[in-house]
Formats: sequence, C-alpha cells, structure tokens
Amino acid sequence: MRADDSATAQKSIAVPAGPEATPPTGDATSARPGPRPGLRPDPQSDLRPDPRTGTLLAALGVVAFSLTFPATAWGLEGFGPWSLVAVRSVLAAAIAGGCLLWLRVPLPDRRHLAGLAVVGAGVVLGFPLLTTLALETSSTAHAAVVVGLLPLTTALLSALRTGTRPSRTFWAAASAGAAVVIAFTVQQSGGALSRADAYLFGALLVCAAGYTEGGRLARVMPGWQVIGWALVLCLPLTVPAAALALSHEPVEPTAHGVIGLLWVAAGSQFLGLVVWYRGMAAIGVPRASQLQLAQPLLTLVWSVLLLGEHLTPAAPLAAAAVLVCIAVTQRART
Repeated sequence: MRADDSATAQKSIAVPAGPEATPPTGDATSARPGPRPGLRPDPQSDLRPDPRTGTLLAALGVVAFSLTFPATAWGLEGFGPWSLVAVRSVLAAAIAGGCLLWLRVPLPDRRHLAGLAVVGAGVVLGFPLLTTLALETSSTAHAAVVVGLLPLTTALLSALRTGTRPSRTFWAAASAGAAVVIAFTVQQSGGALSRADAYLFGALLVCAAGYTEGGRLARVMPGWQVIGWALVLCLPLTVPAAALALSHEPVEPTAHGVIGLLWVAAGSQFLGLVVWYRGMAAIGVPRASQLQLAQPLLTLVWSVLLLGEHLTPAAPLAAAAVLVCIAVTQRART
C-alpha cells in the first residue's frame, strides 16, 4: 500500500448551493451576519432628525414660544385669566385630538402615561396658568425673567432625570447666558420685584419638568404625539374648567383678544411644542434648552412691536452676548 492512496488522502466535500449554503470561513466579509428574518428596523431611527435639522426645529419652537407672553397680554384684553388658560388648552386639545384620530394613532403604552401626565401638568396646565396670573400684574419684560432661567433649570433637571453629564464648558456658558438674560430683563423692567414673582418661579419649575419629560418621551414616540396625548389627557380637567371660568369671568372678545387666544392655543400650546420636542429628541434636552436663552430677547422685541413697550440701548449688547453663549453650548460636549 502506498502512502498517497491511504485513508489520509484528501477528499473534496460537496457543499450544497442555495440560501442554506455556509460561506467559506476565510471570507470575513461574506461571513458577517445579516439582519435576522422577521426583525424590523429600530422605530426610533425614524423619530430623530439629523442634528442640524433638530437645531432648526428647536429654534422654531423658541420663536413660537417667544410670542406667548405678548399673545397672552392680547388675550387678557378679552378674556379672564382662568378662561384664557382653560379655553386655550381645550382648543389645542381639539387640534391635537383631531390629528390623532385622523391618522388613527394607537393609544400610548401604559408605561408612558406617567411621563405624559408630567408633560400635561407642566406645559399644558401649570406654565400657562401661572404665567397668565403673573401677567395680570406684571409686564412682559419682567415676566421674561422666567424664560431667562428656564434653559439652565431644564438642563439641571435633565441631568438629574436622564443621568447626562454635560461638560464644564457647557455649564459655564449656560450659566453665563442665564446671568446675561436675567440682568438684562431685570434692568429692562426697572429692577422692580412684584408679587407675581412667586407665580413666575413656580412656572419655571413646572415647565422645566415638562420639557425634560417631554424630551425623553420624544425619543420613543413622535414629538407631536407627546404633546397631543398630553393635551388629550388633560381634557377631563380643562373642559369643566373652561365651562366654569366662562360662566364666572367677563368675556369681551376683541380682535386682539381673539388673535391672542388663537395663537397661544394653536401656536404656543401645540405647533410650537411639536417642533420643540422633535428638536430635543435630535440634539438632546440640555443642548436644545440653551437655545431658549434667546427667547426673552425675542419676547422683548415682540413686546415693542405688538405692545408698544420700549427697549433700552443695552438690548443689542445683551443679544450679542447671548448668541455667543448659545454658540458655545451648541459646540460643547453634552
């Protein structure tokens, strides 16, 4: 017997062709596992726009929010404070509910209901009510101090809630921007404190909580559904409140009053929050919140154009300083 025709001779093994064939082990590229049958893509991938688009959307939300105080002042010309808050929430819920029904959006998961309740308590009920009560005795310039502190407060609550740890550069720029805005708005309002400050600081806390929770939920569902379901969940409270308030407060609808009511309902309460939450889902709550440093200055511009209030020469300097702080926070690691 020769060694080359012994049992040690190499024999080729037939490999069946077709989809069940195993690629050669030496081909690293073809050996990579592909997507498993039956698995769907991550649904969150379609909910987050790219960072540039997210920044633009968040900025559009800030522009919408900057009109809230002047529009509320207009609304108070024709409606009482309780009527204005309750009716704006009902109108916004009607818009949101119509969209949810038309698109046949399924009910949110039970695990999201607590977060939606926080959003509703903060941005649907708490912030509108407290700021409206404050604007009865406070100017829009003075009330803007709330928004001056809101970005920093939102970033702090977000860090506590989600565990994010922005860099020291981010915190330094955020604190500097808040200081500039507060100093400017206090100087603009004459440096006087009013009894409305308790309402304003309460509004600051509940709104920051609503923004933080809404930004978190916007990572697992579209932003418009976050505010939409929050508005709908508040209907058992806002509908009776609207009926009760309208029956006890005088209503004298004027052109300004109606326009103000429609804007705070459709613009501030729904459309602004839709783009805001979608933007936060894309770039993160801390970074998006710092774009609101520009909101008080925009509010003061609107107050000049719409309400006839006056700005000081310090406005351009404050605006430039705020823009620098915003630029730093957007580039800082979060």
